[in-house]
Amino acid sequence: MQRITQYDGLYGQANTKPDAEYLYSELLETRSQSFDWVIQPHIHARLFQVFFIETGQFNFQEASRERQLTGPCLLLIPPTALHGFVYNADVRGRILTLSDALIDALFPGGSPVTAMLGSLQCLSTVWETYSASRVSELIKAIDDELFDDQPEKRLMLQSCLQQFFLVVYRLWQQSEQTGSGTNNLSLQYFRKFQQRVRQAGTTHTIAQLADDLAITPVHLNRICQSVSGKSASQLVQAHILDEARKYLTYTTYSVSEIAYLLNFEYPNYFARFFRKNTGLSPSEFREGQIKV
Repeated sequence: MQRITQYDGLYGQANTKPDAEYLYSELLETRSQSFDWVIQPHIHARLFQVFFIETGQFNFQEASRERQLTGPCLLLIPPTALHGFVYNADVRGRILTLSDALIDALFPGGSPVTAMLGSLQCLSTVWETYSASRVSELIKAIDDELFDDQPEKRLMLQSCLQQFFLVVYRLWQQSEQTGSGTNNLSLQYFRKFQQRVRQAGTTHTIAQLADDLAITPVHLNRICQSVSGKSASQLVQAHILDEARKYLTYTTYSVSEIAYLLNFEYPNYFARFFRKNTGLSPSEFREGQIKV
């Protein structure tokens, strides 16, 4: 049975088990060219990745949509987030890959940076705070230190990584400031909520998700409405739909198996939920994807 391709290590590597301090840097074009510029949709269970595309165009495939992007562009891809690429042959950039344990060590749970790291981010707007060349320099510094053998290498790498992610965090903050009036604390709660939904899936109620954030369900709903215009329940349902579309598009799991994976009590409950939100049955949706 076909399932979503998962790599414990880098794309295309089988039987690789990165350790808790795993860190790797590579030119984007090196690996991509070896796969004829097509990286099929896949996930990494325990790896966090940063894609910095300096120049060139590419198609970026997420769980529920595809986007055409042009460098300079930064993509932050957390563990378990589906992603795939089709690059133009002139694309240039670099990829950083870190273990989730290393990310947690760099930015513990109380850090505001974790709000950014908890969900997939695409920063492709004009950067006023830092130039693309500055971002490139910071990544190159990580690369130089990683493949050199100087004293206190581990400490220097930690410093380089923290500086890089703090710069990216400032760029993210810049992109979040759209004039909506939403305060930073609300944004932090909202991003943490998104992270918990991704981690817990459909196993937690809204009350449990709110409890995980140490706020009330009413407060959580107020935050979700102010940031996204949707309730917490609507956002959870949107997550379930994205996961359902992902399974229906990229796997050969039966509808009953997908219902089980998404924690529906009965397959007909899942089918009813999917039709209500899409106007199609799961089977009809899958047939449409095959025709495309």
